[in-house]
Amino acid sequence: MEATEQSEHLSSRRSFLLTGAAVGAGTIGVGRLLSDPPVAHASGGLTPGDAAILQFLAAAEILETDAWQQYNELGGIQDTEVPGGSGNPDYTDALSVLDSDMAQYIHDNTDDEFTHFTFINAYLKAHGVETVNLDKFRTLPSSKATGAQQIGRLTNLMQLTVDTSWWTRYRSDSKNPDFGDTLPQAVPDLAVGQHPAIPRSDADLSPADHLQAIANTAGFHFAFIEQGGTSLYPSLAQRVTHTEVLRILLSIGPTETMHFQTWQDKAGNAPPLTDPTTGLTFPDLNADGELLQTNLIMPEPTIFLDRKFPICSIIRPTQTDGAAMGALKALTANGLFIGQSAEFFAVLTKLAQAADAARHGT
Repeated sequence: MEATEQSEHLSSRRSFLLTGAAVGAGTIGVGRLLSDPPVAHASGGLTPGDAAILQFLAAAEILETDAWQQYNELGGIQDTEVPGGSGNPDYTDALSVLDSDMAQYIHDNTDDEFTHFTFINAYLKAHGVETVNLDKFRTLPSSKATGAQQIGRLTNLMQLTVDTSWWTRYRSDSKNPDFGDTLPQAVPDLAVGQHPAIPRSDADLSPADHLQAIANTAGFHFAFIEQGGTSLYPSLAQRVTHTEVLRILLSIGPTETMHFQTWQDKAGNAPPLTDPTTGLTFPDLNADGELLQTNLIMPEPTIFLDRKFPICSIIRPTQTDGAAMGALKALTANGLFIGQSAEFFAVLTKLAQAADAARHGT
């Protein structure tokens, strides 16, 4: 990358992370995006379906970036690549119990997500298609803990209900959500109630096991977010028309899988404990057989396409029908959007439905 180009890239990133801006020049307001369906342009060659899929993915990546930015401000590395916030040493130390390199991993995941949505929006713009801007919905409060920027947020990391069935899903050799199967929760307490994954204020920095429970929650939430992207990209790739759009999905999607693989490994290092403040319990995952065993981080072979075939190590789920709405519903059930407006949900629903309506050749 040339020096001038790199400078412009970093300047754009600084602007986004320090102000909460979601996209650069040339983007439109959400109101217009909601009212105008994607239009195919002969000069650009994007079909309406391809445009709708990319628009939904841009929105999903903007939301992901907003969540990761909050994690990085408190527990990552704040630098010229990912500025914003000033870090919270106590929270960073609690995260480091899961791995001494957690701050670096959080930083790099945040950086990656930023590049995903900026690239997709730039590609849409280059092809004459409306880009995605969710700035008007940056209304949720920030953590009041030391280190967090006091800016409006798109996502809420302080009232999470974390589905940890992804843990057992990737360890089962006989079940697959694409067949309608359900799998047990690795951490049952996380799947009920509402739990902070970042300190809400400095009051959450003690007692030590309370703060560690918050860091443990974050560790499992990291993997929850990234397993969603791991499935979403191949699910939507089955609906695209043009090979270049397919290339985009096949090139970004595996980075989500690399993130997921990292985070599920680190989640396995979360120490067993009971939060003395809330009663949230993290069990000893190595005490109850292979379905929970922490070092089984490679996808266990399981059923795929039809039970008549031999089991295969795969990403799951990858069912394409309703994939975008399924992702939106999962994030909503996660509590990530608690406090958002009805208009926010209407915009995201319209984008998801348009992506799900796309078909190869349309």
